[in-house]
Amino acid sequence: MNWATRSVPLKWVVAPEPDAELLQDIAVKTNLEKIIVKILFNRQIDTVEAIQKFLHPSMSDLQDPFLLTNMDKAVERILDALRENEKIMVYGDYDVDGITAASLLYLVLNKLGAQVSYYLPNRLVEGYGLSIEGIHEAKEKGVTLIISVDTGVTAVEEVKYARSEGIECILTDHHEPGETLPDPVALVNPKLKECNYKYGDLSGVGVAYKLAEALYRRLQQDQTELEEHLDLVALGTSADIVPLVGENRVLTKFGIRQISRTTKPGLKSLAFVSGLMGKEIGTGQVVFILAPRINAIGRLGDAQMAIKLLTTKDERLASEIARMLDKENQRRKSIDEKTLNDALEQIRQVVDINEDRAIVLGSEGWHQGVIGIVASRLVEK
Repeated sequence: MNWATRSVPLKWVVAPEPDAELLQDIAVKTNLEKIIVKILFNRQIDTVEAIQKFLHPSMSDLQDPFLLTNMDKAVERILDALRENEKIMVYGDYDVDGITAASLLYLVLNKLGAQVSYYLPNRLVEGYGLSIEGIHEAKEKGVTLIISVDTGVTAVEEVKYARSEGIECILTDHHEPGETLPDPVALVNPKLKECNYKYGDLSGVGVAYKLAEALYRRLQQDQTELEEHLDLVALGTSADIVPLVGENRVLTKFGIRQISRTTKPGLKSLAFVSGLMGKEIGTGQVVFILAPRINAIGRLGDAQMAIKLLTTKDERLASEIARMLDKENQRRKSIDEKTLNDALEQIRQVVDINEDRAIVLGSEGWHQGVIGIVASRLVEK
């Protein structure tokens, strides 16, 4: 039998049976079928209150953003920058979470009157995270404050270098911190050891939204204005495959609704070229149809065009960029397929699938932007 199609025996792990009386009692109180209650129990959603919050999330369920460690420091530094008319750079990442986070914070700061620009590293040149090249560009633009989104928790040396160039940093991130933390003006990350924030699984764009909430609250602005950007939060949160529970569930539910009625020309154009215009959009459509078109440009080159798509008010420009992203996604698929076929051929020639404990493959011609996808597909096979 071909190794690629050989079935692998699965080991089923059966969840323990919940208490029958408790199950029946909660089914009656929630007016739900017992099988639904049982599924919820198996997900540790096992009280009437927890079930109601899970099935009927509300924006009022969101926690106070100032419960995030260092949020007050971040807000005060941004307010100083607004008062002094400093130049601010929002520094993102080249995946959908980083792109939507950078877009959201750029739009919010722009509306608050900031002199703000954005920057995404080029995957093929700079790699991941805060980079010396990005700091150089900030210096050339006269930027005195960099705010990172979806990145920065490991940028120890980069923060030191930025400070030596007269640039302060606020880092917002959601990735696991290392043993040594950077020393910025403020580091906001729900995964910090000292942070007791209830919802530690926020996406990068989720943390950026909490920063925007905190800014609006401190400025006594109407926080409901931020809900127009929940489309970006749902896009980034769904694409980053974080658990859709707690605040992620709230933000995604209302964000998915906002995607369908978005006022952003870029998102409208992206839905149109993706064949979703007028159709119901859920997390499946976001993850498998919209997100890959945004991701493609970051995988194959410069992702800043994706931010331009999500932040522009020009409908003609939005349409042009959306079509370009659609073409890039088609090109990315073609490169994926060729690389996968090359990898499978290498396996047939050099790997003993029954004896080898690891598979190591490589080729000069493979595009570094797709090898992660291909590796995942090989693991599935």
